[in-house]
Amino acid sequence: MISKKAQEVTPFIVMDVMARAEELEKQGERVLHLEVGEPDFDTPDVVREAAIEAIKSGKTHYTHAMGLLALREAICEQYYREYGVNITPDQVLITSGTSPAFLFMMLAMLEPGDEVILSNPRYACYPNFIRAVGGVTVDVRTYPEDGFQYRPEEIRRALTPRTKGIIINSPCNPTGIVMTDTNLQDIAQFDSQYIISDEIYHGLVYKGRARSILEFTDRAFVINGFSKLFAMTGWRIGYVIFPKYFSQAMQRIHQNFMISANSFVQWACLAALKHAWPDVERMRRIYDERRVFMIQRLKEIGLKIHVEPTGAFYVFADAREYCTDSYAEAFNIIEKVKVGVTPGIDFGSGGEGFLRFSYANSIDNIREGLQRVEEYFASVKR
Repeated sequence: MISKKAQEVTPFIVMDVMARAEELEKQGERVLHLEVGEPDFDTPDVVREAAIEAIKSGKTHYTHAMGLLALREAICEQYYREYGVNITPDQVLITSGTSPAFLFMMLAMLEPGDEVILSNPRYACYPNFIRAVGGVTVDVRTYPEDGFQYRPEEIRRALTPRTKGIIINSPCNPTGIVMTDTNLQDIAQFDSQYIISDEIYHGLVYKGRARSILEFTDRAFVINGFSKLFAMTGWRIGYVIFPKYFSQAMQRIHQNFMISANSFVQWACLAALKHAWPDVERMRRIYDERRVFMIQRLKEIGLKIHVEPTGAFYVFADAREYCTDSYAEAFNIIEKVKVGVTPGIDFGSGGEGFLRFSYANSIDNIREGLQRVEEYFASVKR
């Protein structure tokens, strides 16, 4: 008998879209992928070479449960250099991707029945991490005219004695919006709760820069990793930064459930932090060119961009003029014109009527994909 908790795990719809795309490709169709949030670049050579060298030199055994000390020190140095915040290696846990980091963080922080506030829309998987450990999700609606940022008064109305955390994500998936200093200060005022900041897209910002929540409060958990910035999705390494008094708890949890993250991959991540910044800047410039092109083309197609995204690699486009069922629309698009897009409903009810387009693909594929999308909407325009 399948457990009740397993049955309550909601689908990650973008993966369903990808699965259908793969079926069509097996049938010989050429599908253009604008749905997937994965860099199309190869991992930088300096990172791959470091992994090979680590394997050749025998760095293939368990590491400390918290991760390589050298890597944790490098993360601390990066956060000081970039944000001017002081953290210590015992506040950093290296995990096999950011998803385990989220799960272990929730396990350390929540009692059954504790509440965590989420924006609506938000990254699709957040609610499942919370519910898996007995937590309760509390949606706070956000609005396109605000760039889907929280309104502080809406958070205040949602607070109860059981509220343990507030999740933020900047740059944001699905919107690509970067939180302003004012946005972050508004969130940091809620200092009776932990602020859980997903910073996985930091570094992929095209105007200004992203600020870490740790610049505004130390009562925070920060999730970050190497997948997006360094094009290392398949390497599966992330990390979580936490208040110092959580150190022993996080270590015990990781010891029991994971032992440690992959050793030679951690050495590769150390090389990324030390030597791969020229590669990051090259990729960032290319993403920006794609971003500008995609925003303009989506507007020409007739989709509305309420606030232009300046981070990550997504555009969250308002398609309500064309559809009220984004799930059905996404599958209609892939069936009829062979372009993968992500339905807004994947990110919560507040995303209904929107479609997420990813520019983590070549400019040629983006150009052709959006041409096909334009033809599709022209054929169904009401």
